[in-house]
Amino acid sequence: MAAHQLVRVIELGACQQVETGRIDQHLGAAALDNQVIFLRRLIEFETVLESAAAASQNRDAQRGLSAIGGDDFGDPGSSPFGQAKLFHMPEDKAGWRRIEARCKPASHDCLVQPCHDHRDEPVVSPEAPGYRPEPLMRRGTTLAPFAVQAETSRGRLHHEPEAPTRSAYQRDRDRIIHSSAFRKLQYKTQVFVNHEGDFFRTRLTHSIEVAQIARSVARELGLDEDLTEALALAHDLGHPPFGHAGEEAMNLAMKPFGGFDHNAQSLRVVTLLESRYAGWDGLNLTWETLEGLAKHNGPLRSPPTYIAEYNDRHKLDLSTHASAEAQVAALADDVAYHSHDLDDGLRARLFGPEEIAHLPVVGEALAAARLSSLDVPPPRLRHETIRRVIDVMVSDLIAETRRRLDKLAPRDADAVRRAKQKVVMFSAPVAEANQVIKDFLHARMYRHWRVNRMTTKARVLTTELFRLLHADTSLLPDDWRARAGEPGTQRAASVVGDYIAGMTDRYAMDEHRRLTDLSVSG
Repeated sequence: MAAHQLVRVIELGACQQVETGRIDQHLGAAALDNQVIFLRRLIEFETVLESAAAASQNRDAQRGLSAIGGDDFGDPGSSPFGQAKLFHMPEDKAGWRRIEARCKPASHDCLVQPCHDHRDEPVVSPEAPGYRPEPLMRRGTTLAPFAVQAETSRGRLHHEPEAPTRSAYQRDRDRIIHSSAFRKLQYKTQVFVNHEGDFFRTRLTHSIEVAQIARSVARELGLDEDLTEALALAHDLGHPPFGHAGEEAMNLAMKPFGGFDHNAQSLRVVTLLESRYAGWDGLNLTWETLEGLAKHNGPLRSPPTYIAEYNDRHKLDLSTHASAEAQVAALADDVAYHSHDLDDGLRARLFGPEEIAHLPVVGEALAAARLSSLDVPPPRLRHETIRRVIDVMVSDLIAETRRRLDKLAPRDADAVRRAKQKVVMFSAPVAEANQVIKDFLHARMYRHWRVNRMTTKARVLTTELFRLLHADTSLLPDDWRARAGEPGTQRAASVVGDYIAGMTDRYAMDEHRRLTDLSVSG
């Protein structure tokens, strides 16, 4: 490797120097010659960067970067970098300090990733006009052959130039996070209506937990983490207010007009209802993300109305399975809601630890949590139990999926889609345990009298909202009224459904009061 070959740049807080495994605090470092390698964004070590001001107050940056010394740069004299040192460059405008590493001119090995070419090449300075950084390293270099590959994506319905610093699926994820529908999940019910407590899960925290589990599983299986995360974050975008009670009420009210399905509504949100771009409706996500949203639960033989309509103009191969990434997101949803509903049910005292001790997986986790400390207080016992439940389910999911993949030996992502069965599955014992847990939660939590009271009120409110607005579209805000057209029609039902599904719990309650309470102004 040529001493002047550009590799990468990383950044460190003020007054910090790394020398073969340690970080010193001083200002005396200076370049001795021009044999310098720049390092930028050492993502593989997940380094936490700090501003110069913050670094002078604490040592988090030191701890975060300690892993890049020692073994990574080698001992003096034996490393491919020889007397390897990292030292400061002058502080730049953003308040960060660059770090350089010096190596021997004869060094041949590259840091972090193999060199593809060891010829001397001209250095392009980051300050040079027209300088453009190399694309960030992605895990795509180590993806399994059956993973979805961003480089061979089927693209977007509306063509866009690719982003220079993000993969197509990273871009999808970011668009989902910045969408209005995603922000609204903060005030949408998971089980408990938002005002019932600050610590119970909402649709937003549920989606974040699903994404964390899904990404961990995807990483272990060699799948595209960004696509998996995007699907996990988007899977509930179409949920109406008040959780499943709201969905049941919407479906019943809209039965004469095709019904309501939150999966179809999620697709509707990202392909039609989000209005952020000048050239098209929706978020213009990739084919792979849309496919995963539409059929993450399996092939659709009789798709909901909107999915069928969308498929007519943008084929999503509805008769096949979704990608392994979408399948992971679907089962991560099961792991997340079983575990956090147990957590919320215990917190709300709808049932106690002794009442879950008989449940498979949960009972063993509870016993192990108690053995971890003889005097563990109840809140910690709850957490120790739930984390063990998650661990068992995730570990089983990974092991069983690997077994199925080994048997199928898919050569590419399309082979996963064409398989006769899903490849991402729990083993039979854990799948059965999941069903037992689900039945318990249904009986002891979702149908608990306290929850029943709230869900009954939510159904009445949602049903009445739809009835009033569908019968008299002049009650809708101007922009919605223009889209709804004549009252009582299919078109009006669709628009009113979109209007209500986009509401948070709080907004739905306020809107109902505005429409039914004379003391509240419209």
